[in-house]
Amino acid sequence: MPDSEDVCVLIPTLNEAETIGDVIQGFQEQGFSNVLVVDGNSDDETQEIARNRDARVIAQSGVGKGQAVREGIENVETEYVLMLDGDGTYKPEDADVMLEPLDDGYEHVIGNRFADMENGSMTKLNRFGNRIINQAFSVIHGRDFGDILSGYRAFSRKSAERAYLTSDGFGVETELAVECVKHSVPTTVVPITYEERPDESETNLHPIWDGGDIIMTLYQLAKTNNPLFYFGSVGFFSILVGLLVGGYVGFEWFLATPRRSHEVLAVVSGVAIIFGVQLLMFGVLSDMIVTLHREQMRRMDERR
Repeated sequence: MPDSEDVCVLIPTLNEAETIGDVIQGFQEQGFSNVLVVDGNSDDETQEIARNRDARVIAQSGVGKGQAVREGIENVETEYVLMLDGDGTYKPEDADVMLEPLDDGYEHVIGNRFADMENGSMTKLNRFGNRIINQAFSVIHGRDFGDILSGYRAFSRKSAERAYLTSDGFGVETELAVECVKHSVPTTVVPITYEERPDESETNLHPIWDGGDIIMTLYQLAKTNNPLFYFGSVGFFSILVGLLVGGYVGFEWFLATPRRSHEVLAVVSGVAIIFGVQLLMFGVLSDMIVTLHREQMRRMDERR
């Protein structure tokens, strides 16, 4: 396991005054003295409590968890990063489990909350949404990480610096997972305990709006990681619409009494089908380019 001096505990926060003190103390008791809190301008005492616990505190320059994570990574100087939320749902005692794989050649470790999830720690709606998103990730990006939305991560600073992160909100975990696949970052999943959020603490996650943002992030990232799926899905939908409209035009012309012609709809049908076929062809070509690029990058890494 990496030496604790080589690890920075990164905690993005927003109004976590009820829990941040215990979270920081928990990691300090585990031997981690380098704790960095990136606070999103909380209107409670989060920053003061963190400083009183001897954590390094940065007032976030932007808004959103994703922006906080990017800013935190820019301010990390250690070789490894142990990242988690400051809401008290992740156990400091799981730090060793998270960090051990980094000594075995892995560069990114995801803590699987579903391995040991306490009752009441996640609503049924959030459980359902998580499983849908994980399955969608597996289909779109070809890897099953079990729990891509987990906020408990351990990774090398170099692998994080290679990642292209743009999400400002809760889509950052999805981006990290996609970047691991895109750059072939050695990634593994380990079981962790996920505890119920303390009653005094309120979540910053909105299951509907933030869930929708995560799904859109997941789909948009397929454009560069799995272009065949991205363009192919749109192309297939366009072809389907064209065929349905064309079927209606044909029915009205050949079977309806009296016979009706729909020239405009016929043109729309033809354009939709042609557009869909072009998107499918573009997706195939893009997928070939991405595959060749990955192979070239793999060979370059091997030469190094």
